[in-house]
Amino acid sequence: MSRILALDYGGKRTGVAVTDELQIIASPLDTIETSKLMDFLKQYIEKENVSDLVVGLSVRFSGELNEIENQIQPFLKKFSAQFPLIKIHRENEMFTSKMASRAMFEGGMKKKKRQEKGMVDKVSAVIILQSFLSHKL
Repeated sequence: MSRILALDYGGKRTGVAVTDELQIIASPLDTIETSKLMDFLKQYIEKENVSDLVVGLSVRFSGELNEIENQIQPFLKKFSAQFPLIKIHRENEMFTSKMASRAMFEGGMKKKKRQEKGMVDKVSAVIILQSFLSHKL
C-alpha cells in the first residue's frame, strides 16, 4: 500500500505527518520552513509511495476561511500540477494547535521540549491525519 501525508500548513512553518504503509498509524514526520516545503515533499515522494495528501482546512467559528487559505490555495495548485496522481483532501483543523499542546502536556513532554518551534506544528499535523483516518473508511 501507500502512505498518506498530512500538513498543518503555516505561514512560516509547516508540520508534516505521515501514515505507515498500511495507513493505520499517523506519526509526526518533521516541521519544515514553508518556503522549503515543495522541495521537501518532492524528495520525500521520490523515496516513498504516497497516494494522498491531507491539508488542514483553516476555518473560523463563523465558517469563514482564515487568511492562511490565501497561501494554501496556490500551494495546492502547485502541488497538484507537480503530483497529479496524489489525491488531495482537506480536513478541518480547528483547535488542532490547542489539542496538540494539551496532548504534549498530558503525555508528559517536558516544558522545554513543548516550547520548541515546530513541535506543535508536527503534532497538529498528526491530529489532522488521525482525524482524516478516523472517517476515511
